[in-house]
Amino acid sequence: MSFAGKVAIITGAGGGLGREHALLLGAAGAKVVVNDLGGSVDGSGQGDAADQVVEEIRALGGQAVANKDSVSDREGAKRIVETAVKEFGSVDILVNNAGILRDKSFKKMSLDEWDIVINVHLNGSAYVSWYAWPIMYEKNYGRILFTSSVSGILGSFGQANYGAAKMGMVGLMNNLSREGASHNIHVNCLSPGAATRMTASVPGSEIDADNPDPSNHPKLVSPAALYLVSEDAPNGRIIQSAGGRFASDMVFANKGMDLGLDATWEDIAENADEILDVSSANLKTTFWVD
Repeated sequence: MSFAGKVAIITGAGGGLGREHALLLGAAGAKVVVNDLGGSVDGSGQGDAADQVVEEIRALGGQAVANKDSVSDREGAKRIVETAVKEFGSVDILVNNAGILRDKSFKKMSLDEWDIVINVHLNGSAYVSWYAWPIMYEKNYGRILFTSSVSGILGSFGQANYGAAKMGMVGLMNNLSREGASHNIHVNCLSPGAATRMTASVPGSEIDADNPDPSNHPKLVSPAALYLVSEDAPNGRIIQSAGGRFASDMVFANKGMDLGLDATWEDIAENADEILDVSSANLKTTFWVD
């Protein structure tokens, strides 16, 4: 699989998953914008992580440039895309990977802790995508990847802010994959699992991000990311990737019941077993989809 000549932006690429995506895309021939604010897992501070990844890509013979803007700042998101256009002439691929954690139970979480996680993960991904979208639309080509999570798709204790943002990305993907299809813009989600600074920071975690278990290394996720931004990428799909295992996550609906226009909550309660039974659910029985 070659990405020769393609221009790729990877946000949050100073370490962990983003770094591995950037290195692999650079090795495959893409011109890479390595975006990273360089802060800590909770989003505070700044650093030079992006510069280090750029040097790694260049040392391997690739082309790369650093950007240290924050995705959660609208002007910063604009500058990320402008960096790609200024340095490499366009943007073909956008991997929305930047993220932070502020894990707490919902009861103990402050609204500031809610807002900052939503702003970085969901709003930040939307901002950068919004600035890249008209470029891709005009050239009739684009590949956008959102980094979702089982924390949103399936749920996780103590990650209401993070999980809400990650499931929000699935909703954003579902809509943009339809809007972009006529202009060859494919939009997908990656649901990764790996030993990173973020997963190591989760309370109770025994992960050593500096010396990750080879079976849980971030680089094992990146092949799925590259497939989802390749020319042959599907559109509107979620791939779960961890430890060399890959699977699809999907939303299904069962056939349901027609209880009539006068249905009451008591009618629903009496038929709850059948309404909630998903043993035969599949995409073809999603009766409200046009």
